[in-house]
Amino acid sequence: MLAEEYKRPEPLLPKKNWERWFSVTKKGVGAWAFALHRLTGILLVLYLFLHFYVLRTLTQGAAAYDNMVQFMESPILILLEVGLVAVIIYHGLNGLRLMLMALNIGVRQHKIMFWTVIVLTVFVSLIAAILMFH
Repeated sequence: MLAEEYKRPEPLLPKKNWERWFSVTKKGVGAWAFALHRLTGILLVLYLFLHFYVLRTLTQGAAAYDNMVQFMESPILILLEVGLVAVIIYHGLNGLRLMLMALNIGVRQHKIMFWTVIVLTVFVSLIAAILMFH
């Protein structure tokens, strides 16, 4: 009896399908929470680069910085800052929710926790908008 030669299977390459990374079709609340968490994380990284660009104006003298501050006081940019506050709050609160679930705390209540995160995000964002436009 001869031993059969072992054939190593071909490795599976990861699919380069970005839409699956954010796919929430026919999935539950957890998929929505995770997709939003990924999206807000990407937005925060992009904001970080914008923040570095704005801070760079400090090295270009007081006049350049004053011009940047004046530009940042426009209503459209204040509205974008309110959006930034919402992104930060959601990402932080959902991160706490994910940590609790990783510790096996509140796993059965994950839907309630997600909707609580959404409600708190909207509420605090509205308060921030009132304070920022006041």
